[in-house]
Amino acid sequence: MFVVEGIKGIREFLDSSYVLHSLYALEGVFEDQDTTEVSPAELKKISFLKTPQKALALFEIPKQRLEIKSGFQLVLDEVRDPGNLGTLIRLCDWYGIEHLICSEQTVDCFNPKVVQATMGSLTRVNLVYTDLETYLSKQKLPVYGAFMDGENVYRSQLPEEAILVLGNEANGVSAAVSEKIQQKISIPQFGSSTTESLNVAIAGAILVSEFKRG
Repeated sequence: MFVVEGIKGIREFLDSSYVLHSLYALEGVFEDQDTTEVSPAELKKISFLKTPQKALALFEIPKQRLEIKSGFQLVLDEVRDPGNLGTLIRLCDWYGIEHLICSEQTVDCFNPKVVQATMGSLTRVNLVYTDLETYLSKQKLPVYGAFMDGENVYRSQLPEEAILVLGNEANGVSAAVSEKIQQKISIPQFGSSTTESLNVAIAGAILVSEFKRG
């Protein structure tokens, strides 16, 4: 099972296909649900947040579904930061990307920090954890990867249907996965800043936006 905190987030999961196990809330918060009423002090003890919200719920983790047929796919190779994964899940939700493929070393999408960062988008994006080398070897779509030394994305002819691979926050795309990438793309740096790279979630937003522009 996994934890969801906050009224809005819990409502998102209640309105989805996720199965509720138990719900803990302050008096009068969820009167339309079977709720275990708790005091503010009790909620603070079970919350993962420094400032607890008014409710906390446990939902069952669903079985993994790998049902991808076509379209644009986002692939994450060893993305470790919960906030980054949560933001990338929201990104997929915004751009209508239904499936997010993750390496087995990517942070767990049911980590409380990830769930909190998705703001409910986890209910609309199917995450699959798998061996990326094997997965990419079986795909017919062109495979793009984000690299510092890739082709300028603003000068690239990007297809509507493709796979985009984003790498680890510190090390980028792993050597093994790099071998499966057909075209390296990059976001050019403007100005004389000494910043080494962009945050992976920000880079992902820029690159996905370019693919989706058509």
